[in-house]
Amino acid sequence: MTPPPYTASRRHFLALSAATALAAAGCSAPENTAASAKPSPPGGSRLTKIGLDYPFTQLPLYSTLVKLSTARAGQHGISLLTTSDNASADTQASNLNTWVARKVPAIVSFPMVFEAAEPLAEAALDAGLIWVTYGGSLQHQSADIQFSFREGGTLLGAAAAKWAQEHLGGKGKIAFLTDSTIELGRERTKGMIDAFTKAAPGVDVVAREQSIDPDTGLSKTKAILAKHPDLNLVLGVTDAAAYGGFKALQQAGRAKDDAKTFVGGQDGSAPSLLAVKQGTFYRASAALAPKDIAAAIVDVPRAVAAGKANPSAQVPITLVQRADTARIDALLAQNA
Repeated sequence: MTPPPYTASRRHFLALSAATALAAAGCSAPENTAASAKPSPPGGSRLTKIGLDYPFTQLPLYSTLVKLSTARAGQHGISLLTTSDNASADTQASNLNTWVARKVPAIVSFPMVFEAAEPLAEAALDAGLIWVTYGGSLQHQSADIQFSFREGGTLLGAAAAKWAQEHLGGKGKIAFLTDSTIELGRERTKGMIDAFTKAAPGVDVVAREQSIDPDTGLSKTKAILAKHPDLNLVLGVTDAAAYGGFKALQQAGRAKDDAKTFVGGQDGSAPSLLAVKQGTFYRASAALAPKDIAAAIVDVPRAVAAGKANPSAQVPITLVQRADTARIDALLAQNA
């Protein structure tokens, strides 16, 4: 799930992580692109410990991923460590530097500030550790885990455009809840906006607002509704933001099953999936399976340690709508 915007000072975080990581590494960043990244530890070694650094501990997905990843790791005799970053970029930097200093054999990290993570990842590689980037790519890494970013946005945007053509005659108003802070958010945003505006050019885009968590989605949608009470569609870069929009529309008096309203998001979070299943105007989610993500968290560093070629993972994403009851039930079971 895409995280809420970081609250720490970007400059302070960049300075902190760069200074501490480079001091630990005793070197500077290479001049070339990802192809020049330092090699990972020699293949053939067996991992006994993986560190999962998922900084957005306030999101429901966090506890689900920890539970499923711990179980997956246990199947291979691996213990899973976790950080407690509490969505603080400074805390994330400190925790990662501690792991590098303690030589945690493999680190899977979702960087809050990707530029600042480069020296941290470089320090890990210099120490002979495995670094797997979650939710994007770094120049210095052993591998990465990505989530079909653009595809998820495209699936959602196309589905919403099709609905607008069928139920609104290709007219109406739409607001996009977007993210421009990281690669995942930018790609999802572009996918959903491009797909929708191409297929439903007659629908007016009345807002594009940065929002990736429920509270911001709620407040931003309320502000949009104050200017456009006849808003028809809200699409979110995350289900969390879109769910905030869903609640804002209800609080404005919109019936849960209003025939002229469409809300959709990305990730497959449980509240959104339930709303889709119940036949509300929350009509679609480009959903990821938590078990697939947990498998990648464990299997990608294992593949690196074993020296396998192309160890990175692209976790598949699937659009789910009300008719997809079996798929929704399977996803909800994984989130239990």
